[in-house]
Amino acid sequence: MRYSGSCHCGAIRFEVEAPEVIDADHCNCSICTKSGFLHLIVLLGKFRLLSGEEYISTYTFNTGVAKHTFCRVCGIKPFYTPRSNPDGIDVNVNCLDTPPVAVRITEFDGRNWEQHAHEVAHKSKES
Repeated sequence: MRYSGSCHCGAIRFEVEAPEVIDADHCNCSICTKSGFLHLIVLLGKFRLLSGEEYISTYTFNTGVAKHTFCRVCGIKPFYTPRSNPDGIDVNVNCLDTPPVAVRITEFDGRNWEQHAHEVAHKSKES
């Protein structure tokens, strides 16, 4: 399925190709907890930025590998480049304009990222 999504104010718009039933990860790390991010990691080729590149700001911390992108206008983080899958894109399921039919949520222990990163590293690879 093709889903459209956006930040809160609509300045940033995107499309992502994903299954009808989405497998998402709920991470307990500090940034995901505070931002309410629900992870859908996909191949970069399954994502397309439609508009708003000029409204994107990027925040990095720790290793600097993850590129946390958010809207300069409303502050929402609709997607980003994850440290676990730097060759992919991680879409916030909460920013999809039309909710999926169903979402299967898996808890991910991001507080202990080094011990658990391997559990999600495959998500931006062809299956």
